[in-house]
Amino acid sequence: MTLMIERADSRETASARLIAAARSRNWSRVCRVDDLEPGWGEAVLLAERQVALFRVGDRELYAVDHIDPKTAAPVIARGIVGSKGDRTTVASPLLKQVYDLETGECLSESGPSLATYRTRVVSGYVEIEAAAS
Repeated sequence: MTLMIERADSRETASARLIAAARSRNWSRVCRVDDLEPGWGEAVLLAERQVALFRVGDRELYAVDHIDPKTAAPVIARGIVGSKGDRTTVASPLLKQVYDLETGECLSESGPSLATYRTRVVSGYVEIEAAAS
């Protein structure tokens, strides 16, 4: 990638632009927000990782590992979206473990969690941060 920097009044401004450009490279554009149907998951390939992306309602987006930690099957995007108290959840379609979509924590039993990814919307497109939380 070639980074073009316009002549800046100070080195600080040029440095800030370089930092902003580097940070934006950690985000991957995956689809338009309108392409996601609320309440359903979609599988996304992100930096050689399978990620399950969920749109809940009009404004909430969640991204977690697509690989079920209990069975190692790529099925989480096909899970059932719901809630447990005030937590938005997804239930694995295989063994029905329930995971918090915000934290990845398994709520139905002690066991492995799902990795979570930060999401954002830029100009109507969903972007997912490449590094898992």
